[in-house]
Amino acid sequence: MTRRLATALALLTAFALVPAIPAHAAADEGPEQIVNGSFDDGTASWWGTGNITLAVDDGRLCVDVPGGTANPWDVIIGQDNLPLVEGETYAFSFYASATPAKVGRALVQLPVDPWTQYLSAAPALSVSGDVHRYTFTAPVSLPNAQVAFQVGGSAEPWRLCVDDVSLRGGAEPDEYEPDTGPRVRVNMVGYLTDGPKNATVVTEAAEPVTWELKNATGRTVARGKSTPRGLDDSSGQRVHSIDFGAYRKAGAGYTLSADGETSRPFDIAADLYDEMRVDALKFYYTQRSGIEIRDDLRPGYGRPAGHVGVAPNQGDTSVPCQPGVCDYSLDVSGGWYDAGDHGKYVVNGGISVHQLMSVYERDRSAFTDGQLNIPESGNGVPDVLDEARWEQEFLLSMEVPQGEALAGMAHHKIHDRQWTGLPLMPHLDPQPRELHPPSTAATLNLAATAAQAARVFAPYDAAFAARNLAAARRAWAAAVANPDRLADPNDGIGGGAYPDSDVSDEFYWAAAELFITTGEKRFADFVLASPHHTGDIWRERGFDWGNTAQLGRLQLATVPNAIRDRERVRRSVLEGADKYLATQREHPYGLPYAPPDYDWGSNNLVLNNMVVMAVAYDLSGKEKYRAGVREGMDYILGRNALNQSYVTGYGEVSSQNQHSRWYARQLDPSLPNPPRGTLSGGPNSAIQDPVAQRLLQGCAPQFCYVDHIESWSTNELTINWNAPLAWISTFLADRSGHTGCDVRYTARGDRSFTAEVTVRNAGGKSLDGWTLRWSFPGAQRVRNSWGAAVAQDGPVVTAKSDRRLRPGGTAVFGFAATAPAGPNPAPEVFHLNGDRCR
Repeated sequence: MTRRLATALALLTAFALVPAIPAHAAADEGPEQIVNGSFDDGTASWWGTGNITLAVDDGRLCVDVPGGTANPWDVIIGQDNLPLVEGETYAFSFYASATPAKVGRALVQLPVDPWTQYLSAAPALSVSGDVHRYTFTAPVSLPNAQVAFQVGGSAEPWRLCVDDVSLRGGAEPDEYEPDTGPRVRVNMVGYLTDGPKNATVVTEAAEPVTWELKNATGRTVARGKSTPRGLDDSSGQRVHSIDFGAYRKAGAGYTLSADGETSRPFDIAADLYDEMRVDALKFYYTQRSGIEIRDDLRPGYGRPAGHVGVAPNQGDTSVPCQPGVCDYSLDVSGGWYDAGDHGKYVVNGGISVHQLMSVYERDRSAFTDGQLNIPESGNGVPDVLDEARWEQEFLLSMEVPQGEALAGMAHHKIHDRQWTGLPLMPHLDPQPRELHPPSTAATLNLAATAAQAARVFAPYDAAFAARNLAAARRAWAAAVANPDRLADPNDGIGGGAYPDSDVSDEFYWAAAELFITTGEKRFADFVLASPHHTGDIWRERGFDWGNTAQLGRLQLATVPNAIRDRERVRRSVLEGADKYLATQREHPYGLPYAPPDYDWGSNNLVLNNMVVMAVAYDLSGKEKYRAGVREGMDYILGRNALNQSYVTGYGEVSSQNQHSRWYARQLDPSLPNPPRGTLSGGPNSAIQDPVAQRLLQGCAPQFCYVDHIESWSTNELTINWNAPLAWISTFLADRSGHTGCDVRYTARGDRSFTAEVTVRNAGGKSLDGWTLRWSFPGAQRVRNSWGAAVAQDGPVVTAKSDRRLRPGGTAVFGFAATAPAGPNPAPEVFHLNGDRCR
């Protein structure tokens, strides 16, 4: 018993134990593999961990399960030495009851490391008792498989009884058929009044079919004919497209009918994304480590601070390295938990905090203090920056201290020594925590985000900005001195490995951020010499934490800087966007992503391709790019093969059970589902987890998804997936357009400077009074002005005049200002009366 308990603690080699959706197919009679499954011979052939006593009560095996355990495998009932035959389909069944009701684990698995699971189920155990039945096909022949009931992880004691345990071959395989609802697939959240409106209907019809758009009263308000698209490789379906973009009347409860089917309801409105952009950002507060999550700020999501050293938690305030890596400990408390586990990773945190700061840099006036309802609200700093700072402080803390070997580099990650199971609240995690070796990739992520933070925080906290810039310089120097310290791809126990065999893209991104912030020639020279600067970096599969050259290119194109070939850089973004638009036009579901197989986190890649299109719109003002972003969001919110929204709480049918140890309602009814505005990773052709492998074999790419908490390869949540959701939903919530106005900005001087601004009304209407808004890239401050009333709030400046500005007319005003040391680039994005100037 002691040996089994000790080895059970090492059960996982990748994200937790995986419960499957119950199967119901009847099995043919085959040889019974379980010995004494009816317990007529007492407890013979069965074993239990040392913290329980097996006993037969009224013909059933019953145990009193102790409370206060952390993981499911802390309490196990099992039987060993069960033969499996490769390719044979088995039916596994049992009766079980629980007092009080619980969710358990039922496994058929390899009995030794790596504990490969051939069946993993999460039966809901009732007080009255039920029969549970599952099927699985053995992928290998094995003489000594193990059946295990894992029932630990409960704070309170409870009683379990099992009976009639059976494992028989000769069963018919189950066929998993997801409920895809009506064959007319729409964006279930809705469509913007002045944007494209497209849908997809699954049909075998060879000719166009009639469609009807109906309002909430059932009255037909528009009709037309579909466009046949043939076979869609991504879904294996024959489909038609429907375009009802000519209809622009706002309203709720619209439906679309075609080929005898009626879609789920949707709205047409201008403000569809106003709440989503906030919810997508609010997600980060409940991902925080090292701080109490206040229930008054997030009702239903309150919890004690995680990993602050309150027993049984060992905390992140003094974390040692893995054995042999270093002889010091660091305070790495704070930051965001990366995903549904308790790990914190610099390379994933880097792109996440960057995209939050990037969407802020796009339009600083769109973000306010108090917007996200977080503990820092009311401190005079936009909440999005307060949230970004929570992670950036953690990234800074991962730096190797001065005086140590590899000083200035960043540790790759910090997480538990061993995997933990689900559910497990962060403050109850008993595992020791360890720092993992520094890596060049992590160091360059620190250099890039710290350089970016140095400029975005300058108007609010000069000391924090300076601290970041110093850290960025140290990290850059350390990475240059250690260019090939790569993360070990086998370092995946207790947390993801996040390996990256090519860090040239991180070097490019970091150099770009450092150049934008400092203007120094050495960083410009590095940027210009990098093959990523002129190469085609617009991957069909999109950019992500391991492919970051795109971040550098986008930043050089949008944030004021003096790189010498900037116009070419900007043109290249349009070229990338055109590539994604072409993919989208060809795709029957309007998707700007079409590899032959879908990646882990495919939804994040779809959104990042949309970021490129959104930036192209900002640079060019061409409506085709904004329309592409608007149509691309349809896939995320329901216009897909599964007819579901991948954002929790948005749409009639949405993901609810993303993989998480604390948003684990599917396993523990006392816990919540993920908060509204949480993106699921989405279809993943590799289906690495046992739930997906059991249910989705042979799936077409769009069907490689199941909304189950332990399908971690298709239904994970992560900080770097919500970041582009926040970016894109903020872009879609922006109702300003490119209008007929031109602005010329001329500055003279250095630390103290004067600027003259000329505004020309290039539109066709007179403006009876005007307001011009822009944001300074750094900590410039206006002192006085003439020709207009100029006011400043943080980096955001507004100039107002009551004078009429006729079509073709110009207005000139000026101001005196000061700038900190370093570059003083001219602002490039101006808004006249709320609309963006070209």
